[in-house]
Amino acid sequence: MKPQAEDFLSFVSQSPTAFHAVDLLRRRLVESGCTELQECMPWHLLPGHSYVVTRNQSSLIAFRIPADTFTHFQLVSSHSDSPMLKLKPCAETGQGGVYLSLNTEVYGGPILSTWFDRPLGIAGRVMVMDGDHLTTRLLDFQRDMVLIPSMPIHFNRDVNNGVALNPQVDLLPLIGESEEKGALLQETAASLDCKAEDILSSDLYVYNRTPGSIWGLSGQYFSCPRIDNLECAYASTLAFLEIPESRGHIDVLAVFDNEEVGSLTRQGADSTFLHDTLSGILSALEVPEIRRRAILSSSFNVSADNAHALHPNHPEKYDTGNRVLMNGGVVIKSNARQKYTTDAMSSGIFTEICRRAEVPFQFFANRSDIPGGSTLGNLSNRHVSMNSLDIGLAQLAMHSSYETAGVSDLSHAVRALTSFFRTDIRMRSDGSFTLA
Repeated sequence: MKPQAEDFLSFVSQSPTAFHAVDLLRRRLVESGCTELQECMPWHLLPGHSYVVTRNQSSLIAFRIPADTFTHFQLVSSHSDSPMLKLKPCAETGQGGVYLSLNTEVYGGPILSTWFDRPLGIAGRVMVMDGDHLTTRLLDFQRDMVLIPSMPIHFNRDVNNGVALNPQVDLLPLIGESEEKGALLQETAASLDCKAEDILSSDLYVYNRTPGSIWGLSGQYFSCPRIDNLECAYASTLAFLEIPESRGHIDVLAVFDNEEVGSLTRQGADSTFLHDTLSGILSALEVPEIRRRAILSSSFNVSADNAHALHPNHPEKYDTGNRVLMNGGVVIKSNARQKYTTDAMSSGIFTEICRRAEVPFQFFANRSDIPGGSTLGNLSNRHVSMNSLDIGLAQLAMHSSYETAGVSDLSHAVRALTSFFRTDIRMRSDGSFTLA
């Protein structure tokens, strides 16, 4: 279990942004035999082969076509983005005539106080003019670049009573001194081995560079940045790669961007990316139109996004009968308002799959007087309606810049999702299911 956690921490350290995470996952998939496709080119697909396609460099869908016939898709979806701070286009700003700071804006819903007084890096993608064409390049300076300093308690005696933070004032990372203005562009050009004047635009983020750590009396926990939701993206990819071939259905792995800001982008779960890809598969395989609706309606989606573990200091915030623990197994999440798509049918199917794989599972629901968040399943279902449930892994400090989860749960997730891909979930004409 610990080697898998160590590998995950290495993956996180190499994935400071969604662009880096998806690029790393894409390369793992290609190295394992997936053929890379382009959305703008015709697809020629062969039975018994695996493929991967990306959109915006920050979302990814991989799929595996069985050698024989198939009746439906089986999908695991997660997301690649995490709450953080994004640099504005003209980011360098003077402060007090002495300092050089960076003008940022908040991406998603981070716990802002966790970004202070710690080493921060800068990473993202940069658009560069390369000869007669424009190209994008990934950037990670891979060193401590900036820091957001706290105000000393001497100037704010109420700081430990809670302070309202103004993101335009309090969240400007310090990068240098005023006379160094323009140096970030030069550093970027040097890192990319190009001329500063050839840099056209960028999507750059400030990220937490604190190394990951495995800790606890028996090494049962790990902490690092961006556990939400790289843990599920990592686990679902490993599960997809565990299965050499599909049987009776097409396995699909989806990793969407922009979940933390509502998914309303061309690469989000609330876009046409999934619909376009599944339709493209059926078209390339020359599936008759009359079969396509039946294939989609009998398909199954596991939406994987992490869950809130019971907090040791605030158990009163959690529902007594539906609270979950780190290392307690895969979390099945439900919500009466359908913020999570789980229902008795989808939950029953997935729990039986976990039972057969001897994977522990647990159930999460919020207190009825505390509203929860939403995730991927109900958003993607707007465009491709299928049977669906929401799962996750229990973690502490969700949306902190440094989060905590259980070492054993990584193995639980990989085993459960591998079993999901391996099981052929067949819907019968009477609405019942068989699991083969």
